[in-house]
Amino acid sequence: MKKLLLLTVCFISLAFVSKAQRYAIIDSKYILEKIPEYKDANKKLEEMADAWQKEIDLMQADLDKMYRQLDAERAMLTPELLKKREDEIFNKEKQVRDLQKKRFGYEGDYFRKKQELVKPIQDKVFNAVQKLATDRMYDFILDKSEGITVIFADPKLDKSDDVLKILGVKL
Repeated sequence: MKKLLLLTVCFISLAFVSKAQRYAIIDSKYILEKIPEYKDANKKLEEMADAWQKEIDLMQADLDKMYRQLDAERAMLTPELLKKREDEIFNKEKQVRDLQKKRFGYEGDYFRKKQELVKPIQDKVFNAVQKLATDRMYDFILDKSEGITVIFADPKLDKSDDVLKILGVKL
């Protein structure tokens, strides 16, 4: 009886052990950097951001010039004229801040353009990862690029190149 009970417990524990979870590790940053469309989208985004920053820098230079003029002429201005100039400077500062917020703020032009250009590529990668997971029956796929910290990962578990193959990107 004891042997039968021991044998049953062994079989049950063997069944649990044999159903181990399968997992793989990818590096989404590596994958994205290998996709030509992603590189093009990032280049367009950087060009737009540079143009917007130049626009802001020009406005800031005008604002700095207004400050210097006010400092140089402050002693000669009447209180009314001084107040008028200070108001002009205040309005210019507000314009610069508003433009910065419009271009680079949360849900600003940069954010929206990034969503427009990069999100479709990220969705393709996500779909490829899902296909890899279902085709090879992985229970988990971890991303070792930003966010999740992986202290050690066996290189044979890295399936980033497999995702690139599914996407049709040549290595």
